[in-house]
This record gives sequence, C-alpha cells and structure tokens, in this order.
Amino acid sequence: MKLLISNGHLIDPAANENTGMNVLIEDGKVAAWLKASDGVPEGAEVFDASGLLVAPGFIDLHVHLREPGQEHKETIASGCAAAVAGGWTSVCPMPNTNPVNDNAAITRYMIEQAEHAGLANVFPIGAITKSSDGAELAEMGEMKAAGAVAVSDDGRPVPNAGIMRRAMQYAKDFDLPVIDHCEDKSLSAGGVMNEGKMSLLLGLKGMPALAEDIDAVRDIILAKDTGAHIHIAHVSTKGAVEAVRRAKNEGINVTCEVTPHHFTLTDRSVEGYDTNYKMAPPLRSEEHLEAVIEGIKDGTIDAIATDHAPHHHDEKALEFDRAPMGITGLETGVGLAFNELVHKGIISLERLVELCSTNPARIFKLAGRGTLAPGSIADITIIDPDLVWTYRNADSRSKSRNCPFDGWKFTGRAVATIVAGRIAYRAE
Repeated sequence: MKLLISNGHLIDPAANENTGMNVLIEDGKVAAWLKASDGVPEGAEVFDASGLLVAPGFIDLHVHLREPGQEHKETIASGCAAAVAGGWTSVCPMPNTNPVNDNAAITRYMIEQAEHAGLANVFPIGAITKSSDGAELAEMGEMKAAGAVAVSDDGRPVPNAGIMRRAMQYAKDFDLPVIDHCEDKSLSAGGVMNEGKMSLLLGLKGMPALAEDIDAVRDIILAKDTGAHIHIAHVSTKGAVEAVRRAKNEGINVTCEVTPHHFTLTDRSVEGYDTNYKMAPPLRSEEHLEAVIEGIKDGTIDAIATDHAPHHHDEKALEFDRAPMGITGLETGVGLAFNELVHKGIISLERLVELCSTNPARIFKLAGRGTLAPGSIADITIIDPDLVWTYRNADSRSKSRNCPFDGWKFTGRAVATIVAGRIAYRAE
C-alpha cells in the first residue's frame, strides 16, 4: 500500500527539516520525500495536507491504561483510541496494573492487546521491584526481551536509596532508563494538594514541593554514581527543575518530562474542591509553574507527557480528600501545548515536535521513530495549528471522564494520526 501526504509542511527536527516536501509511505515505512513537481506515484492514495503540519508521530512517555485488572477505568483498546484521537501514535503505559507489570508475561500481554486493537503502538514500562513494593528487584532483562522500554515503580517511588542504587546498576546492564515519580512519602503522606497558602485557605493537607525536590536530588546523585539513565517523571517544582538543569550541566545522564496540566494550571484551581483537579504531583503555585515553563523554554525539560490517569466516575465523585489522584489527558495534551506554549510564543513548532516526538524516541531508544527520514517507520501526526475546537468529556474515547478541561476551547489540534502507514484516526 502506498500513501502520499501532499501539500503539507514537514517539520522533522531529527532530520533538520522544516520544509514543504511531500512524504511517500510504502509498506508501513517512509519511502521518500518528494517535491510537488514529482507528481503522484502510480497506485498511491493521496492525503491532502494543505495548510497542515506533518510531524513524526507523537510519543507519550507516561500513561496509565489500567489493563490488566482495572478495565472498568480503561482498557488498552480504549486508551489507544483516545491516544490516536489526541495525535499520539505511541504510548508508554506505567506498570501499576493489577497484577503489576513486573514480569515478561504481563509485558507481552499488554503489547498483544495493543496489536489486537490496531490503533496506537504500546511500549510498556516494567516495574523496578516485584509488585512495586520497593523490596526485591524485578526481572528487568526478561521484561526488556518481552518489549519493555524502561522501568519504574511509578506512584510508589522506591523509598530505599540502597535498593534504588542497585536498581540503577541492574537497569544500566540492560540499557534501560529508570523512571522515578519523585516523592518522599515521609514528607507528603496524607497530602491531597500542594502545600502552601491555598491548602491553608481550603483546609486541606498539603504535599510540600520539598518532597519532590529531595527525591529528584537523590536520584540524580545515584545516577551520577552508577552511570545509569534516570528519567524524572512529571516534574512540577522549581527545585526539581533546577536540580535537573544542574545535573545536565555536569553531564549526568538525566532526562525529564512535564505534563500539560503542570504548565497550564496552578493550585488555585482546587478552590472549588473539584476532584478533577486532584493529581500527583499536585498542581503547584505560580512560582513553580513559571519555573516549569522556563525549563521548557531553555531545554532543561525534554518531553511533554500526559500522565493520562483514568478513574471511574464513582471514584472521583467522592470528597476531595478521599478521591483518587489523576486526570485523563491524551485528547487535550496537544491542544494545551498549542494554547499555552506555541500560540503564546514560548516555544516554536520545531521545539513542540522535539518535546512530543524527537526527544521521547531518543529517551526510550525507539528505533525508527521520532523522525520521518526515508526508511523510518511511518508513524505520523498531522496537525492543524489554527483549528479552533472545544473539548467535551462526553465525546472522549476514553472509558473515563475525569478531565478538568471539559468545555475548554483550543486553537490547534491533531487532525490525523497515521500508525505504520495506516490512518488510525482522522478528524471529521
């Protein structure tokens, strides 16, 4: 099968291209870049991308697909449907399933379910420790052989520095990044929002920024000691951003990601006690949001990841201090990036593609992805940067509706998502 994406504007930072070339896809791979004067190859279907941006497929490094074990919140199929509708060709699900993805069998199961769904690619993240209980290391080599691209205990961060050090040494042997949700639970236990003026006013127990800062610094020191690759998940504090910046200047192998909600919202959003504004890490104060945006601008932050975390309506309908943490984000991530970063002149379109595709592919070593150079896998995100649209939770492809951006108007949207040369999603 041949597909020609014509008349679009190609942005591929990995190939140093920002041009009007047409992209020819054949048998799931990019066959060539063509000029308009080259015409349409024989037998090729044409996708007219006039006025649209053509980018390497966006890769979400941090999602929760809930399967196996919590299919009432999300399945791999429904999560992948939401992913392609949001412009993501690949997603990397965290291991906090039931049972935990701490072995090769579960890793393979997740990949097989994604292949059966035939939508987005799924690259699972395996657990650092068995059952993510922080005690005994999981079989990282077997999980990597089965398809895992990194390891993490996600919302149950490894509390013991000795175990984390051994985990980094072990992961380095398998060339696996170690991802940490940086949170010192001894400081944040019982907290439900950011600790500060707003938590005092609302009468809610706070989670101090210090809890994230301390764990981030610990992990960076351990990465320096072991030579392992540490990836800091969803940075949300000024201190964590500064720690990553210093570490990069020292040549330590550290990368990090940020969520759209942490560069969009502050803890003031919690004022109405709407549980759709409850997440971990929590929404921080303006000072931290500004530090995160500066980190995006200066290159300290490597990637945008949604931390898509679906929860059933009945769970989120509880009181604020009892409801689970997390929001859905696969279908709003690109819109928020355009609204808050691109259209405000904070980053360029090239930088957006770096944050959502080029760098994620590099961080998790996803060969053939993150670029549209000839020979690469034909995962492509096609965007209308000027399309004005409104997100509605009722229209979401996710099984859950716990998103705070219901009714928000956006300018900029992925209008087609192509996975391995096949159109997996096309907006009406």
